[in-house]
Amino acid sequence: MTTEPEASRRAAPRTLADELRARPDEALAELLRARPDLLSPVPGDLTQLATRAGTRASVVRALERLDRFALQTAEALAVAPGPCPYGTLAALLDGGGDELPRALGLLRTRALVWGGDDRLRLVRTARELLTPTAERPSPTGLGPSLAEAAAGMSPGRLQEILTAAGLPTTHDPVSALAALTALFTDRERMAALLAGAPGEARAMLARLTWGPPYGEVSGQPSPPARWLLDRGLLLPAAPRTVVLPREVALHLRDGRAHRRLEPLPPALEPGRTHPRASVDAAAAGQALAALTVVEELLTLWGTRAGAPPVLRAGGLGVRDLKRTAVTLDLPEPVTAFWIELSYAAGLLAADGEPDERYAPTPAADAWLELPPERRWTRLAGAWLAGTRPAGLVGERDARGRPLNALGPGLDRSPAPGLRRRVLELLAECAPAPGTGGSGGTAEVTAPAPDAVAARVDWECPLRGGRELRGRIVRWTLSEAELLGVTGRGALASYAHPLLDGADGTRAAATPPEADAAEGAPDEAAARLAPLLPEPLDHVLLQADLTAVAPGPLERPLAGTLNVLADVESKGGATVYRFTPQSVRRALDAGRSAAELHSFLAAHSRTPVPQPLAYLIDDVARRHGRLRVGAAGSYVRCDDDALLAELAADRRAAALGLRLLAPTVLAARVDPGTLLERLREMGYAPAAESAEGDVVIHRADTLRTPPRTAPEPVPDGPPRPDGPLLAAAVRAIRAGDRAATVPHRPRSRPAGADSAGDSRPPRTAAAETLAVMRAAARTGAAVWIGYVNADGAASRRVIEPVRVEGGFVTAYDHTADEVRTYPLHRVTGAAELADEN
Repeated sequence: MTTEPEASRRAAPRTLADELRARPDEALAELLRARPDLLSPVPGDLTQLATRAGTRASVVRALERLDRFALQTAEALAVAPGPCPYGTLAALLDGGGDELPRALGLLRTRALVWGGDDRLRLVRTARELLTPTAERPSPTGLGPSLAEAAAGMSPGRLQEILTAAGLPTTHDPVSALAALTALFTDRERMAALLAGAPGEARAMLARLTWGPPYGEVSGQPSPPARWLLDRGLLLPAAPRTVVLPREVALHLRDGRAHRRLEPLPPALEPGRTHPRASVDAAAAGQALAALTVVEELLTLWGTRAGAPPVLRAGGLGVRDLKRTAVTLDLPEPVTAFWIELSYAAGLLAADGEPDERYAPTPAADAWLELPPERRWTRLAGAWLAGTRPAGLVGERDARGRPLNALGPGLDRSPAPGLRRRVLELLAECAPAPGTGGSGGTAEVTAPAPDAVAARVDWECPLRGGRELRGRIVRWTLSEAELLGVTGRGALASYAHPLLDGADGTRAAATPPEADAAEGAPDEAAARLAPLLPEPLDHVLLQADLTAVAPGPLERPLAGTLNVLADVESKGGATVYRFTPQSVRRALDAGRSAAELHSFLAAHSRTPVPQPLAYLIDDVARRHGRLRVGAAGSYVRCDDDALLAELAADRRAAALGLRLLAPTVLAARVDPGTLLERLREMGYAPAAESAEGDVVIHRADTLRTPPRTAPEPVPDGPPRPDGPLLAAAVRAIRAGDRAATVPHRPRSRPAGADSAGDSRPPRTAAAETLAVMRAAARTGAAVWIGYVNADGAASRRVIEPVRVEGGFVTAYDHTADEVRTYPLHRVTGAAELADEN
């Protein structure tokens, strides 16, 4: 049998403020840490703190952060008659066992429950939110109480129910309801009453016992339904609708509030076990692949031709997403994830031009210069803190509008907290090496995804909605694998430090922990670096006009090779293919044939194949012989025969070519169109400037102006750190002392309240000055009323140090500092009463 804990022997406070007043400073700090919204702004005293803790918005936020059993405990208190003794609550939660004191302690800590254990009270707002109504059914499946269900019933009808139930009639509805309630809560008499019920009537009650408690009846109820209605076991709730009173349902349930209690979190069922080295290797390989994908995305969107436009309503168009996915050779949902991640990391943004486009930011260039491990921690940090789940892309919002990548409407504030918790659960199954226990073993376990989802659902059943919460958990597991945070379903060892700084919550208690959180990316990068392969400075050229990069390449080599050749396949090794178009692209970028030959010879471990050398020489021989410049546009060439051939080509008829001189052809179209059409015809023209120089085209010229990374949408106020909590508790205590401390006014008008009155004192100016000077001489504390420059009145306890020139300098207990106050703003002063 569950027994009452020792706390039940203490005296019950009269109000929540009284209970908060009796708490030690550490308990107040814990309340403010668990409910940081109570600090905005810092309450003036404990009465204000208690009032704020009972507001609807704050209570809703506090309930969303309860685990399932703590929430079930609160739901049981909501349906119990108040104030509720601990024994009654334990009976409602039959099966709670040793977990009930923990759950009740959690509710007390967060100021959702107050009172002694013989008179437990749920704060009024929480009771209103959790009490079942017809519009808002309770998870308990219980309906309204007998008194609530019978409200508005005629006195005559109540007397008829008493008679049918075998009870004596009464003189008023109140006593009639009291008699029925006593019957329904008496197990022996209730069992005797139900023993005489028809079998079909008992079956009807069984269907309503665990909820929902409402049922439909016809205009002429059947005999079993009429039998129940006549005795008040069912009560009419609306035309053709009946409800099962709460007292009756509790009897049928043997006094239990919930059909299935969940006092303990579901176990994390182990999945597969892998060697730690295998997990880290798989995760590091995926981390490197993640960096490659983001680099390719930046390269693709870093040109005018590749930069997608911004939709009028904001975001990336569906066609542009598909085009990017095809180019990156990835599924569209995965492509949306990388786009959103790059945006969250500040690497992509809109350029703000009239024809607005998405393009890399200047920060992307700085990011590309970082070592690979630093680039990865930047992406991982943005992912952990991001509030825009990419899994929502392609769906529709509540108004039926599509949700596009980079568009509005994707923010979900619970996402970072849920994402962090998923990783923490993975960390429990795969502890970091050197943490003690099983952390030093060579084997780690990847928990089953369904088990992770079930645990998160138990820990925060109201957070974000059940459907969205489950989806975020699934997205987190898949995205962590894509990003390299996990390998083979288990958390990588180098990702552990990031959990100390994922959203600032774990490292908010003390300054040393905050410093550790700031150093978390450095530690993660240091652990990841040895797992990444060293960048290579060479490729393997092959006779089929391909080059094989057997690993990641150094950035200058990779940049040049991406211009000179096209990527044909990716994986552990990257295959590049040389084509006439790719060689011409390198020549357009300002490279000469000799430079290309020298580059390939210097960076190839195999001899340069003859077909590749011939390809470069052949394209270079034809490159730039035709020159296109701006007039309308023109074509210039020193080879008369080539110009004559071009002028006679039927495919060039639409260009409107006309011979102006033996080496110059004029065209009707603009230079860009002329260049494109000539290249389509198989020529290799080069653009020419007004001075006659070849215009070099570089692929990485499109950048946005400086942009900051988007700020994640906060899920409530940030968790306060240790110094802030200590200062807030001191200020609240000082304000409470000023509001409640006994004082001895020097003079009181007739009819004034006693010396213990908490209203600010009002004394004449001369008397105020005398009290201040006496307190300064004796070092005593005084109680004053003060009006600031904005006209706001407050109560303060001060210890005057010096009184001169119309000012009093004193230590203010409320502000916990020395301040100077103009005496003309002090409405009155009174000595504090002696404390026995």
